[in-house]
Amino acid sequence: MSTLELISKKEEKKIKTPVKIAVASGDGIGPEIMKASLRILEKAGAEIEPEFIELGEKAYLSGKTAGIDDDAWDIIKKNKVILKAPITTPQGKGYKSLNVTLRKTLGLFANVRPVEAYSPFIPTHFPNMDVVIIRENEEDLYAGIEHRQTQDVYQCLKLITRPGCERIIRYAFEYAKVYHRRKVTCMVKDNIMKITDGLFHKVFDEIALEYPEIENDVQIIDIGSAKLAAQPEDYDVIVTSNLYGDIISDIAAEIGGSVGMCGSSNIGKEVAMFEAIHGSAPDIAGQNRANPSGLLNAAISMLAHIGQPEIGDKIKNAWLCTIEQGYHTADIYREGVSRKKVGTEEFSNIIISNLGRTPNLLKASHIKSGEDSIQIPDYSRKEQHKELVGVDVFLDWKEDDPNKLGFALSKLNIYQLKLKMITNRGVKVYPEGLSETYCTDHWRCRFVSTNAKINKDEPDYKLIDFEHILALQSILHHMGYDVIKTENLYEFDDVRGFSLGQGE
Repeated sequence: MSTLELISKKEEKKIKTPVKIAVASGDGIGPEIMKASLRILEKAGAEIEPEFIELGEKAYLSGKTAGIDDDAWDIIKKNKVILKAPITTPQGKGYKSLNVTLRKTLGLFANVRPVEAYSPFIPTHFPNMDVVIIRENEEDLYAGIEHRQTQDVYQCLKLITRPGCERIIRYAFEYAKVYHRRKVTCMVKDNIMKITDGLFHKVFDEIALEYPEIENDVQIIDIGSAKLAAQPEDYDVIVTSNLYGDIISDIAAEIGGSVGMCGSSNIGKEVAMFEAIHGSAPDIAGQNRANPSGLLNAAISMLAHIGQPEIGDKIKNAWLCTIEQGYHTADIYREGVSRKKVGTEEFSNIIISNLGRTPNLLKASHIKSGEDSIQIPDYSRKEQHKELVGVDVFLDWKEDDPNKLGFALSKLNIYQLKLKMITNRGVKVYPEGLSETYCTDHWRCRFVSTNAKINKDEPDYKLIDFEHILALQSILHHMGYDVIKTENLYEFDDVRGFSLGQGE
C-alpha cells in the first residue's frame, strides 16, 4: 500500500458520521430558541444532522388529537433521539398531552433534570445548589386511569410496578456512579401508601446494597420537599415516582434561580428526548426576547448521550462565560448584577464568541468525565404463589346509615363468603364505626371466607373460589344493590397484597 493510500485511510478514520436527530421546533418561542440552539451546536462542531418534524399546535389543529402525525413517529423511531422545543396544546377538550404520549409510547422511563445555582450572576438563596432530580416517567397517577363511580365519588388509579421501580432506581444509582455523585435520596409516602410507595422503598433498599460506594437515604416526600426547598445543598441525586418528581423538580428549578434555565432529559432503552422544561410563552413569540438556555442545556445533555461530551462541555463553558460576563436575556436580567440586557440572537452570538473559553468563577463543565455508559438490565420476574382470599365489593348506595347496610349484608353468609367490614372513603364504618365519620354514596364492602378467623392472633383470611365472587355479585344485583366495582384480594407467597381499612 502506498504512503498516499495510508494517509487516506488515516483521514477516513477521522471522519465521523453525523448523528441524525429528530428536531421539533415547537410553538410560540420554540422556533426562535431552536434556531439559536442549533446554530450554537453547529459553531461548536457538534456532529449532528437534524431532521425536522412537526409536533404541537399545528398537528393538533389538523385533527391529530395527540399532537403528532405518522411521519414524525417514523423519523423518531428511526433516529432514536429527539430535541424538542416547547409546544402549545390548544385549549378545549379532546387534546391529549403530547409529552405524556411521547414518554409512554416510546418507553422514556427516566426524566432527568439537573438543577444548578449560578450565583451571584443569577440570584438565588442557595449559591452551592447542585442537585439532579430523577423521576419515574411512565407510571403512578400519570397512567391517567380515572373513573367517576358514583354521583359523589371520582377515582384515579395509582399504578406502581416492580419493573418500573427497579428500572428508575437502578438508573439513579448508575447515574450517580457514572457522574461521580456521592449520594442518592429516595422520596416516598409509604407511611400512608404502604403497598405502592412501600414497593418503591423496598426496591430502593434492595438496589442500594449493590452500590456500597454511594450513600443512600429515604425521606417521606412531604418533609423531603420542605427540606429541599430550605436546604437544597444537602441533596445530590433524588429519585422518586412520577407525581412527586414532577412537583419537586419544579421546586428545585425555581429555587435554583429560574425555571427557564433548566433542560430536561427523557431516557428510554431505545429512544431519548431532550427538551426545555418551560412553556411556549406565546406572549413574547417573535420578539427576540426569549432565553434559549433551557433548550441549550437540554441539547448539551443530548450531546453527552450521543457520545459527544467534549462538545457539550465546550458549549456549556461558553454559556457559563456568557452568564458570568453579565449578558442576560430579559427573564434573568437584574439591575446592578447584569451588564447588559440582550435578545435571543445577541445572547447566542455571545455564546458562540465564547466557545473555547472556561468560566472564571462558576464551576466549569466536565461532562466528559462521565464516560462510562449507564446499563439497565432487562427485568426478570420471580414467580410467586398467588391465592384468592377475599373481595372488596364497591356499592353506589345513597342512604347514609352504615349499620343498616351492614346488617343487611351480614345476613347473606352464602357461597362461603361473609361480610368482614364496610368502609367509606377508606374509614371503617361497620362494624363499630363512629357516628362522627362523614359518609358519601361510595361504600367498600369487604367479603372474606366464612372460615376466616377473626382472632387477631390467627390468620384473618382463607382461600375462596372465584365462582363464589361471581355468585355474590349476582345475588347483590338481584337484591337491588348497585355494584360499581369489585377488587379481588390476594396473598402472594402468604403475604397480604392489599391494605387494611382504617380502623380494621
